[in-house]
Amino acid sequence: MKDLSSLDKNIDIIYRNYRKKIDKNTLLSLKNFCRRDKRKFYLSNNTKLAILLNLDGIYIPSFNKDLNFKNLNINKKFQIIGSAHNKKEVLIKKQQGCKLIFLAPLFKTKKTKKNLNIIKFNLITLNENRKFIALGGINKSNVKKIYLTNVVGFAGISWIKKNGLRNFLRPF
Repeated sequence: MKDLSSLDKNIDIIYRNYRKKIDKNTLLSLKNFCRRDKRKFYLSNNTKLAILLNLDGIYIPSFNKDLNFKNLNINKKFQIIGSAHNKKEVLIKKQQGCKLIFLAPLFKTKKTKKNLNIIKFNLITLNENRKFIALGGINKSNVKKIYLTNVVGFAGISWIKKNGLRNFLRPF
């Protein structure tokens, strides 16, 4: 929790762990921490548990193509966010009711040779009434290029892990 509290206050938390069984006590302690720290807390790919624990919302990964998220009986503050890699997946996320979409990879990464680059990224986000977060391959040398995209923010997980939170630049 010490690392989490040193993050900028505009950074929300997504709990995503597909290898281990979800521990409700861990989720509740993270939820309480986020509430005290005035952050939003999302659970990945488990709508029922997110609603049961009264979390801020759910994160739907790109591999989840189910369309049964829009008609949930939830409060108005509950948000559905998701991730996508191309225009087709962005359309699926819209049908799922996502208001915020992580679009990746913007730049080259070690995991894949495919990347959207600035032009494709902007073409995908053009005329979409959703907010987008840039994800993938973001580092110190290309972070300023994010200003050329139609995003409300970015995520640089590998960069943060490698350089630590103190060296994390916030361009927005």
